[in-house]
Amino acid sequence: MERSAFGQLPDGREVDCYRITNDNGIEMRVINYGGIIVSLKTPDIAGRMDDIVLGFDSLDDYLSDTYRQANPYFGALIGRYGNRIAHGRFTLDGETHQLPTNDGPNTLHGGDTGFNQRLWHAQPFSSAEGRGLVLTYTSPDGEQGFPGRLSTRVSYTLTNDNELAIDYRARTTRATPVNLTQHSYFNLQGEGSGTILNHRLMINASAYTPIDETLIPTGEIADVSGTPFDFRQPTAIGARMGQKNTQFAYAKGYDHNFVLSKNPGQADRPTLAAKVVEPQSGRVLEVATTEPGLQFYSGNFLDGSLVGQSGRPYTHRSGLALETQHFPDSPNQPNFPSTILKPDETYHSRTVYRFSTTQTPEAASY
Repeated sequence: MERSAFGQLPDGREVDCYRITNDNGIEMRVINYGGIIVSLKTPDIAGRMDDIVLGFDSLDDYLSDTYRQANPYFGALIGRYGNRIAHGRFTLDGETHQLPTNDGPNTLHGGDTGFNQRLWHAQPFSSAEGRGLVLTYTSPDGEQGFPGRLSTRVSYTLTNDNELAIDYRARTTRATPVNLTQHSYFNLQGEGSGTILNHRLMINASAYTPIDETLIPTGEIADVSGTPFDFRQPTAIGARMGQKNTQFAYAKGYDHNFVLSKNPGQADRPTLAAKVVEPQSGRVLEVATTEPGLQFYSGNFLDGSLVGQSGRPYTHRSGLALETQHFPDSPNQPNFPSTILKPDETYHSRTVYRFSTTQTPEAASY
């Protein structure tokens, strides 16, 4: 575990970077601004280490106007509410709450100053499970329009089993919606190494939640059978992207919540949500979670305007996000699992990213 200076915020507060390695050489760097994972190096099938997440080497890049306009949320912790809330509005206990609208008519990822732009308190630790970082932040009552003071604790643990375990915990003083997630973009060839269209993806979901033209769920739980959203068998991400599909037209690609298949009686334990295989490098990423949903985003709005730490631009579809979550707009969708946290409850969610390699044939090009 090493700590170093990463830069200074405009108000003079210092941002630190924590470098964490496991016994197998996997290395992760995290900053306490936004809880951002700025890099994550894992070996390919030949043992070569590459950074497999999109990110920057300097704080200035995360604070730049270009980044803020693109707003991709690279590597950040997301809260209070990951994903979208329709019209930035919900009613709870008879009171209507208005949030900032920062995504067309809707609120995205907690508002225009979400947890991704907050300076968290960081505390390194070492345990029998591995080495990691505990990040804490207290969101005041009324911040971004949300009710209640929310005390949030997120731990990143890099284990010697080559897993990154993320534990989210929160307590509130008033009933409030909570939906925390992590927004890393992955490219298993290495960041800046082309598109993710050849990555083969499996999602353990037989249903998804279709969206309207503003990317808000319609409320329907739709069967994936016979659609481009059926990833129950490993499929190259680019295999069906050329199909004419209203959902693709709305989202400019994949930007959808999948309803994860859960084993009865195991809702409180992480179960497999997704698996990604990159054929050339042989890298494998598996995602397990206690959450009921997974947002798969195919980097639709990356346009080359942002240049990563490799010095190469992040072009269209050069990274994918797999955000474990409750469903978008749940406060306004009574048929979705509830995201309301009450003062006598503790919010707890766990997601595990597992890194490995495999020998696989090369996929077709898209």
